[in-house]
Amino acid sequence: MSSLSSRSPLSGKTAIIGIGQTPFTRGTELTTLGLHLEAAHEAITDAGLTPADIDGVMPNELAGTVAEDFILELGLPNLAFSSTIRTGGASFVSAIQSAALAVAGGVANHVLLVAGRRGFSAQRVSKTSEGAIAPHPVMRQIDEFERPFGNTVAAQWFAQAARRHMHEYGTTSEDFGHVAVAVRGHANKNPRALMYEKTMTLEQHQASPFIADPLRLFDCSLETDGATAIVISRADRAKDAKKPGIPILGVGEGHGDPPTSITQKRDLTRIEGLERAAERAYAMAGLGPEAIDCAQLYDGFTWIVLASLEACGFCAPGEGGGFVRDGRIALGGALPVNTSGGLLSEGHCSGANLVSEAVRQLRGEVEPDRQVAGCERILVTGEGDFHEGAALILGATE
Repeated sequence: MSSLSSRSPLSGKTAIIGIGQTPFTRGTELTTLGLHLEAAHEAITDAGLTPADIDGVMPNELAGTVAEDFILELGLPNLAFSSTIRTGGASFVSAIQSAALAVAGGVANHVLLVAGRRGFSAQRVSKTSEGAIAPHPVMRQIDEFERPFGNTVAAQWFAQAARRHMHEYGTTSEDFGHVAVAVRGHANKNPRALMYEKTMTLEQHQASPFIADPLRLFDCSLETDGATAIVISRADRAKDAKKPGIPILGVGEGHGDPPTSITQKRDLTRIEGLERAAERAYAMAGLGPEAIDCAQLYDGFTWIVLASLEACGFCAPGEGGGFVRDGRIALGGALPVNTSGGLLSEGHCSGANLVSEAVRQLRGEVEPDRQVAGCERILVTGEGDFHEGAALILGATE
């Protein structure tokens, strides 16, 4: 890994200065845009700015909102930059890279990023109702060649990867359970989490029904309504912000070869896009995995956490199952993971809530029993259906 002295000139030049997050619910009267606007207003206020100060916006195309929505509804008179990123669950972290480059390059001063959707309510109206996920390009292949034969939903796709990991490396269902139980324990300390008052034991995980063998109910992320927003600015401007700016030390994006569906992957046990993204983020920051105090890993399914630990260099390929045993990823362990509860137990916000949690940890704004002691650097990841990855390294304010 790179040394600190070799870090990129972009490292630390930009910072997250504001965060906003709606409550996670199962049922809302708000539209997706309404959720986005609520989170956006909170992030702008948290940054000590007004909508007139925002001159860049990156909405979440997967949820169906566009820049014009924010110009109209927020009142953004000086918009100079807008863009969208479409890399599935990696989209929000990938968007941070684009926003940071725009800010560092002087294209914009303050960029607003928003993600989230009516993931619970919309899906129960109809498959095409407002707030449902727009189809990804890879879905065309899946729709034509896989869905007719029963390979229809994400749980089935990731179940195949999980089963292959078990076959190749001896990973067990209990290993997946250790992930689920650890993050549920974190959610039990987080009043924002949907599962705040619902505890879980390994025995309960093992007794939960199969959704797609070997993935059980508690191996799958929550379906929730909610949104998260952040504001990115230049680090020198962040010094005058309402709260301490959190420097972006490194960020990277990666794509699999080929970027395709589960049936076409060469190695089901790896997330190649995330491997490449993490390598690029570490290189920009001039750091290695040993410098990370806490990780917020995209956890659409428990197996993704094991594969992400491997992809990001915290353990060797195939050792993710062993890594999560004995409380290693729980608070107080060697590498606390998903300290808010993550997508598995806090809420599903396309991974954006992992970023807001990292900011709160580095600001010291979380509940005392959820604070990672001595936390100075956090890795955040995004993962888009096997082939796309994004990685972000945030640091404490210097």
